[in-house]
Amino acid sequence: MSNAPHPDMLAKTETLIEALPYLQRYAGKTFVVKYGGHAMGDAELGRDFAEDIVLLKAIGIQPVVVHGGGPQIGAMLKRLGIESRFVDGLRVTDAATAEVAEMVLAGSINKDLVVSIERAGGRAAGISGKDAGLVVARKAEKTQRDPDSAIEQAVDLGFVGEPESVDITLINVLAAAGIVPVIAPIATAPDGHTYNINADTMAGAIAGALGAARLFLLTDVAGVLGKDGNLITDLTPPRIADLIADGTISGGMIPKLETCVTAVEAGVDAAVILDGRVGHAMLLEIFTRRGAGTLVRAI
Repeated sequence: MSNAPHPDMLAKTETLIEALPYLQRYAGKTFVVKYGGHAMGDAELGRDFAEDIVLLKAIGIQPVVVHGGGPQIGAMLKRLGIESRFVDGLRVTDAATAEVAEMVLAGSINKDLVVSIERAGGRAAGISGKDAGLVVARKAEKTQRDPDSAIEQAVDLGFVGEPESVDITLINVLAAAGIVPVIAPIATAPDGHTYNINADTMAGAIAGALGAARLFLLTDVAGVLGKDGNLITDLTPPRIADLIADGTISGGMIPKLETCVTAVEAGVDAAVILDGRVGHAMLLEIFTRRGAGTLVRAI
């Protein structure tokens, strides 16, 4: 029988050796990770993600996970016979939809993710923005251009919110105890109403409040692509504005980049848009020279 190392073990060892110079740089730093999209629905990618979170914690990085769940909410609404309507990618949320969203996000998805991290050898606690006043919400304001008159009109999204303020006390308590916070994007407003918050937006607000070293947005695309179809690896807010103006960046990528810009302007060292369909994408981005996504830094 051969005693030669398995090729997979060799590859992992080489990656770790390459990563060594980076470990000290990030020790004690906080990473906020928005988890969702295709990776959330794929069992193997889900295991990879949980292992990555446990590894980050083990080497002294403080990971904070904020998760989405749009497809799962949509599936439950369909099962219950509740119709979904969207405005620019945001689900219009009436009282019944808000109740289902909280049940799915703060219930099944949140706890399944906690279990995945614990099965990978870590310790995690599932919470939402409602716990210990973590996030206070305000009702989201949205306008839409009328195609006939070209006039911007207000659109009522119902119980869709935005972060008004963030209190990081609970996150710090959990992190100090060696526990990974896993946060559902649900929060309460001062009027007592519960609001569903876009997970990217929630993650960006929490990253800014924590002064995180990195905000990772795991998506279903490789990152920001140029007009030639190639990945753009580095961006700044002025460059993003130029690419939006000339049509290179459009659609759902615009709000993601707006979240990145808001985060870095709030003090996050850098925000990264990553392809969640790639196994261990975060580790490739952090610990290899080539990186794996589009990194946004302030000027």
